[in-house]
Amino acid sequence: MAPLSIDAVIQRIAQLQDESGLFASFRSNRSLRYRRADTNVFFTAITVFTLQNLRYVVSPQSQQLIDQIRERATLAYPMFRNKDGLQTYNFWPTRPSRHFPNGRIFGRFEHFRIPDDIDDTSMVYLTTIPLRSEQLWLKDKLAQHANGSQSQRIVNTYPEYRNLKAYSTWFGKNMGVDFDACALSNILYSIYSYDLPRNQHDTDSLTYLRSVVESGRYVAEPFNCAPHYARTSLIIYHLSRLMAAFSPSELKPILDQLRSDAQKLLQNAQNRVEQLLLATSLLRLGKTAPTIDLERIEADFTTFHFFIAGLLTAYEYPLLRRFADRPVTQMRWHCEAHCWALVAEYLSLRSDCK
Repeated sequence: MAPLSIDAVIQRIAQLQDESGLFASFRSNRSLRYRRADTNVFFTAITVFTLQNLRYVVSPQSQQLIDQIRERATLAYPMFRNKDGLQTYNFWPTRPSRHFPNGRIFGRFEHFRIPDDIDDTSMVYLTTIPLRSEQLWLKDKLAQHANGSQSQRIVNTYPEYRNLKAYSTWFGKNMGVDFDACALSNILYSIYSYDLPRNQHDTDSLTYLRSVVESGRYVAEPFNCAPHYARTSLIIYHLSRLMAAFSPSELKPILDQLRSDAQKLLQNAQNRVEQLLLATSLLRLGKTAPTIDLERIEADFTTFHFFIAGLLTAYEYPLLRRFADRPVTQMRWHCEAHCWALVAEYLSLRSDCK
């Protein structure tokens, strides 16, 4: 079989984009024998973000395809914009709200309706061209919902982080403050990308990222460090992407530790998408990485998940939180197009290092 090419992968991704501009994804819980198609902006936006970052290394034909994919995707974004017309974005459609779409139970309960979040908002901003006034508005909005900014302080984190004025995952008034290392990496990527003015919230967010690595907590207890991703490999992937792009001085002390932990994890990773995530991270961190076997890699897509939703994560009651990190209380999201984008990203970095 001929080696997989970036151009062929991008063509496959373009074929997977539907008429609305979205990429299909599904959520599942094996313990509950649950699987549903899902309509969300997250996987479309992160797929577009990944593709546009490797646009400079692909052929003119693939560049054109990436541009077309992006243009079609942005037409779908308004469905996920804040229900009151603000410039923040929700994981699911907002007007009307369609949380847990295609389901029979969760979508019926207001409790499972989530507020807009920094993850989806950052990815939409990074894959569009927001006005400078919109960028500055977002920076102010982030500060309004950061830990301690509205007399609301984080509960579900380690005691020494509770006074950090880091950004919360959520924009909602009635949602508890939440720190997630991957989501923080994404919003910081957006802040650095648009060169927005930095403040204590940015400094404390970087302090959190550095500390969860230095303490080893991101290896020992990844769910507590990034409850919406919950795997060390994904934390390394997000941090390495931020560090490779902008080299924040606050994160330089953890460079060697990230390299070492990525190498150890790669030796034991079974899923090949997980392997290429770690290989991509190592390449970004300036290290060599073994060649990942990509033949029929799509067979590994269905057992790989990039994002989770913990049904008990938002609760601040210790008794319920004890069960929040267990698979039976989590939904896992899967997206074929994003998996292919991760393959293309790995191929581009591996090519750069030859």
